[in-house]
Parts: sequence; C-alpha cells; structure tokens
Amino acid sequence: MTHTPALPIILTIALGLVLDQYGGPWATHAVSLWTWGLLALLLQRAPSTQRAAMLACLLIATAGELFLALAWGLYSYREAGLPLFVPPGHVLLYMLGLALAERMPSSLVRPIGAVAAIAAAGLWMSGVDALSALLVALFLLCLRFGPAPRLYATMFLLSLAMELWGTWLGNWQWQAHAPWLGWATMNPPFAAGAFYCVLDMLVGLLAGRGPVTDIALARRS
Repeated sequence: MTHTPALPIILTIALGLVLDQYGGPWATHAVSLWTWGLLALLLQRAPSTQRAAMLACLLIATAGELFLALAWGLYSYREAGLPLFVPPGHVLLYMLGLALAERMPSSLVRPIGAVAAIAAAGLWMSGVDALSALLVALFLLCLRFGPAPRLYATMFLLSLAMELWGTWLGNWQWQAHAPWLGWATMNPPFAAGAFYCVLDMLVGLLAGRGPVTDIALARRS
C-alpha cells in the first residue's frame, strides 16, 4: 500500500500550471522550486523500494521529455525548452497514479481499454486524430502484457485530465501533425496517456520489484 498525500499533489499540478501560465516571469521558477521541494519531501519519507521507483521515474521521464518535446517535436512548452518543474511533476503524477490505482476495481480495466479503442478508432476514421490509434495500441499492449494493468488504466485517465488542463491553459501545445509521421493529431491527442503507461512499465523494469509489482500481485490475489 502506498502512502501518498494525494491532495498536495493534485493542488501542486492543478494550481502550479495556472501559476506558470498567469503568474508572471517569476512564477515558473516558484513552481519549479515548490515541485522539486515536494518531491524531495516525498523521497525522504518513502520506503527504499518506492524511492527507487521514484528516482527511476525521474530519470526516464526526463529522457522522454527531451526526446518527445525537443527531438521529435510532438509538442512544445509555452517557453522554449523544458520547464524545470516538468520532470518532478511526472514523478508526482506517477505517485498519485499509484495511490489511485490501488482503489480501482480490476473489473474496470477492460472496459476502459475497450472504450479507449473505440474512441481512437472513431477519431482515426474521421481524420481528426490518427496518432491516437498508434497510442491506443501501445496502451492495450501495456494492459495485456504489463505487470500492473490497474496502474496503466488509472494513468491513462489521470494523464488525459492533466493534458486537457495544461493544453487548455496554454502551458504546452501539441503539433497539429506529428513530425516524421505526418499524422493528424489533437491538442492533446486523445490517447496521450499511453506515453505515461509506457513510462510506468519502464519504471517497473528499471526499479525492479516495488510499488508497480505490488499492485499487480494485489490484483491477482
């Protein structure tokens, strides 16, 4: 069982994005300091297995952001480059996802996957969001072969909510067509949460047995 202060994380993400967008030139630095401070506090209080997963998430998320935003150019932030609050923000979202996934009934996992597949197929056929067809395929692979399907289903929904909030505020924006592929996509892509599911799978592989595996074992018991 993870012991994560959900409310501070939710407020940090939700209000931090508002402050970053509307708080003036000092706001991004303040949000970054607060986010890193909260992560440091959670790292200090976390058990060793959870701490390893959090550090693995920080490493992989940073590398993923550098590739997806700066190299591939799928999306761009309001200011050029990568805001310093983004990597620790990924870890906070991961911790929130772990806490919420423990409360998700296993019976919801397949319906979430089915609805996601149907929605992505409709968006693909309409020509509005072809990229999400590929992303949903990744999501379904995570659900089928990953060790923690409840976590992936939770993160798919949780990250979609965060993506909708951040893009609506204007903190970041997805390209109308995915570079290299030329496929149309929305802002944000419906299935952007698949990236977060892949992140969680990689965290489990890098960190070894830990919170992710424990969720899977609880599901199967």
